[in-house]
Amino acid sequence: MQRRYNQLGSGVKMAAYSRSQLLLLLMSVCLCGLGSVLGLKPASGPAEPPNPPVLRAADLPVRDAPAAAAAAAAGASQPRRATGWKLSEEEACREDLTRLCPRQTWTNNLAVLECLQDRREETEIAPDCNHLLWNYKLNLTTDPKFESVATEVCKSTIAEIKECNEEERGRGYLVSCLVDHRGNITEYQCNQYITKMTSIIFSDYRLICGFMDKCKEDINNLRCGSINVGHKDVHSQGEVIACLEKALVRQAEQQDHVRSIKEECQRAILRVAELSSDDFHLDRHLYFSCRDDRERFCQNTQAGEGKVYKCLFNHKFEEAMSEKCRDALTTRQKLISQDYRVSYSLAKACKLDLRKQRCSLDTNLPRAREARLSYLLLCLEAAVHRGRPVSGECQGEMLDYRRMLMEDFSLSPEIVLDRSTAIDSICQSALQTLIQSADPGADYRIDRALNEACESVIQTACKHIRTGDPMILSCLMEHLYTEKMVEDCEHRLLELQYFISRDWKLDPILYKKCQGDAARLCHTHGWNETSELMPPGAVFSCLYRHAYRTEEQGRRLSRDCKVEVQRILHQRALDVKLDPELQKRCMTDLGKWCSEKTDTGQELECLQDHLEDLVSTCRDVVGNLTELESEDIQIDALLIRACDPAIQAHCHDVADNQIDTGDLMECLIQNKHQKEMNDKCSVGVTHFQLIQMKDFRFSYKFKMACKEDVLRLCPNIKKKVDVVICLSTTVRNDTLQDAKEQRVSLKCRKQLRVEELEMSEDIRLDPELYDPCKSDIGRLCPNVNFGNAQMIECLKEQKKQLSQRCHQRIFRLQEGEMTDPELDYQLMRVCKQMIKRFCTEADARNVLQCLKQNKNSELMDPKCKQMITKRQITQNTDYRLNPVLRKACLADIPKFCQSILNKASEDSELEGQVIACLKLKYADQRLSSDCEDQIRVILQESALDYRLDPQLQMHCSDEISRLCAEEAAAQEQTGQVEECLKVNLLKIKQETCKKEVLNMLKESKADIFVDPVLHTACALDIKHHCAAITPGRGRQMSCLMEALQDKRIRLQPECKKRLQDRIDMWSYAAKVAPAEGFSDLAVQVMTSPSKNYILLMIALSVCILFLVGLLCGRITKQVMRELKDR
Repeated sequence: MQRRYNQLGSGVKMAAYSRSQLLLLLMSVCLCGLGSVLGLKPASGPAEPPNPPVLRAADLPVRDAPAAAAAAAAGASQPRRATGWKLSEEEACREDLTRLCPRQTWTNNLAVLECLQDRREETEIAPDCNHLLWNYKLNLTTDPKFESVATEVCKSTIAEIKECNEEERGRGYLVSCLVDHRGNITEYQCNQYITKMTSIIFSDYRLICGFMDKCKEDINNLRCGSINVGHKDVHSQGEVIACLEKALVRQAEQQDHVRSIKEECQRAILRVAELSSDDFHLDRHLYFSCRDDRERFCQNTQAGEGKVYKCLFNHKFEEAMSEKCRDALTTRQKLISQDYRVSYSLAKACKLDLRKQRCSLDTNLPRAREARLSYLLLCLEAAVHRGRPVSGECQGEMLDYRRMLMEDFSLSPEIVLDRSTAIDSICQSALQTLIQSADPGADYRIDRALNEACESVIQTACKHIRTGDPMILSCLMEHLYTEKMVEDCEHRLLELQYFISRDWKLDPILYKKCQGDAARLCHTHGWNETSELMPPGAVFSCLYRHAYRTEEQGRRLSRDCKVEVQRILHQRALDVKLDPELQKRCMTDLGKWCSEKTDTGQELECLQDHLEDLVSTCRDVVGNLTELESEDIQIDALLIRACDPAIQAHCHDVADNQIDTGDLMECLIQNKHQKEMNDKCSVGVTHFQLIQMKDFRFSYKFKMACKEDVLRLCPNIKKKVDVVICLSTTVRNDTLQDAKEQRVSLKCRKQLRVEELEMSEDIRLDPELYDPCKSDIGRLCPNVNFGNAQMIECLKEQKKQLSQRCHQRIFRLQEGEMTDPELDYQLMRVCKQMIKRFCTEADARNVLQCLKQNKNSELMDPKCKQMITKRQITQNTDYRLNPVLRKACLADIPKFCQSILNKASEDSELEGQVIACLKLKYADQRLSSDCEDQIRVILQESALDYRLDPQLQMHCSDEISRLCAEEAAAQEQTGQVEECLKVNLLKIKQETCKKEVLNMLKESKADIFVDPVLHTACALDIKHHCAAITPGRGRQMSCLMEALQDKRIRLQPECKKRLQDRIDMWSYAAKVAPAEGFSDLAVQVMTSPSKNYILLMIALSVCILFLVGLLCGRITKQVMRELKDR
């Protein structure tokens, strides 16, 4: 112990502090007048120390000069008795000394004093010995000769330290000054002497000159102990200072029922803490509380320069740390947070940097704030963020204390003040200040909880980044909600990001890249300055608004800053709590609409779903964010992660080269049903499409292409679907009216086409259709997917069972699709390859017509063929669904079928009635040539497939099931069902069905192409005998009839048989269905195979009638003449 005692304080260097005479008085050793102030006198009796002889420093060897000086001072005021008086020789302390102190210390009074006074428990030392030690120390420090010994030992040091050299002698100020400047004492003997004296002074608050005077009232008020001699043992006096320190901490935290400490006593308390900052032995309460913990955790840590303090701080939260020591350490840390100078190492390391960065020259701040740890950290961190030089030693100390603040929230009084209530604005502001002071964004290791929780993630996902690099946090955010992320790390990361998101300066990379842009565009202040006009999150909101400005708009961000802003936006989109403006303005709506939507990303989706129901301020924020997402969908990091396989397979070029144009989302929509598209991605893309329908601004490409057209042609319209309808109607009207110049710009028309195609894929993207059909969907198509137009197709197939409103909407949809087949998503999807094969040169509006023409090609895909047939069936239900027929028969329809039109409703099918009417007129050969050509095509198609004749299918469905079930079940329809009905005409019971079959027979007489069975059977005969005959108007049929009657011509047996069957059928038809009028009779004659014979007989009959009439006329004339003659 003697060796340790002799080495105590060696090599200690502490920065010089500016001080006033008041502070010196508070902390100086009370050398004069202390006895009178305290009312103390040297004790008498067995406990009184003997009168050792006066010793001078020169009387002992040089190596023991400090001990000699102490001994001289110890005996200075005692009556001279035996030479070399020793404490160990006193009866009062002999037993305690023998029991507690090593023998080698017995010869040195100060070593004995240190040994005995460092024992914590009161019962270890006898009361008489206790009192003897007190009087010994008191006598030691109250004699003027004590100062003279210091003058002798520290002569050269006093000369070097100007402040101490100028101190008035004889009042105790000199020793106090040397204690103040002990860190600057280089003289070995003086250093050891002052260090030993300091340990004596701090063992009892009553020996610190002025401390009792300034704090006497507070000690009594707070019941921190008595100031009367003998009322408390000397070894408990450190508790008095500890009591005052705790009271000061409670006052800072504004706890209830805490008496206020006087300002001068507050300064005295902090000064004591400051002066004891280099050696933990000087903080008596902490020393006694942490003796065992020091041996357990910091055994190899040398005392001095605050090293033991720092070591104990680092082990504060370990399980083996005792509660007493942890509480004492917390009190010490709280004092440091109030005054950084209480930390010896921090004050020493950062002294020059504080001066260089002018951190103590802010005249607008109270002096007390300048000393606060948070102010020091903010000031120095501001310098680091601006790129100004701060020494590595100081930055190392800053790192330690930033970590300390993060580890224990109780070190921030403002947080403790509000911890009992919910986190309101005051508490949140205090937490924000703490985070800014600790600045964990610069080095994640400052947040020990985060560091420990995320260690495994960092080692796997972020191992390529240097330890301590700010990009570690960014890397962790990029892996949030991924398989590599662990739950504990996720929680800790979001807790930290909550505060970083509210102060853009806490992201060091963002601040570095954007500080110039923020000053230029957002009028920001310095790093550690705040403004009531610039609320949390406002600066970043300003930055991202400028990040997506076009070149024409100007005032754009620099490239580097824009990249960082986009990075932050991508990360913050993971959780609404990371968007301060969104959370602030939408708190009520989140609780109202989204209280159950707590999973990842669900809260924002919920707000978007309820966009129309949100309060205006929240709606604006959500709208702006959604608009931003439409431009840069990568902001939605969760969606991008889910869609990564699809992006890599189909959109990697777009993703790599995207420059804020919305191309990536467009690509995902186009490939939404590819095999690489998983359910999460498909649902996410569809959800975004649905959100886009709420406002045309949410579709970036559409907005940019059509915003001028919308303002001009569709003002005051906001919903995207309404805007699309408005613009497409304008385009259609201009096209129909053959306008010289389209009112909708070319670029808008192109994008309008894209939007129309996207809307056709999912019924939910067309609210005008979806809303009226909701009940029908649940009733008729409950298990059908919405995507790939499957739901729309299901409703089309169930058209007859739909509600009236839904039926009307489906009819309008089909009318538009037939006019523009590109809008028919299912047709374009199923027949995509066939369109490329057969219709590459066809106009987009004639794609279906092209496919119909190639339907029976051997190269036609069966699925596409089936889809074409579906569309043909739909077209034949109503002439309005066949735009080519409608145009060709524009004059014929009102001329011949007006009665049918008068009975029809606007939005319901005519079930093929108009087309049936036109077929009959075709048989009568009364249609215009264009209309006749289109009806011929329809007749030819329906002759091969009975399903294309809605009237036949409607009236003959039962008969077909009864008589022609086998033919109807055939996969390939080649007219066998129609032939079956014709053959079984006599067996048909339903008159309406029989009439339809008779109409078919009538139509077949007009053109052999309408009768595919007959045409197939007679194809060779037509080629050989009727090749020169123009098809149509029954000419080729008449040719075959004449060939049948000509005995010189031998027809094919099958053709001959089929022709004879047709003649029999026509004869039966004529009997069953005689001509209803003269026109029908004329048609029957003209289409009859015996037309020439009939006409000849009619001519002969007319001639005979004429001759008879002529003869009768002459006879009548002669008779009339004879009668007159009479």
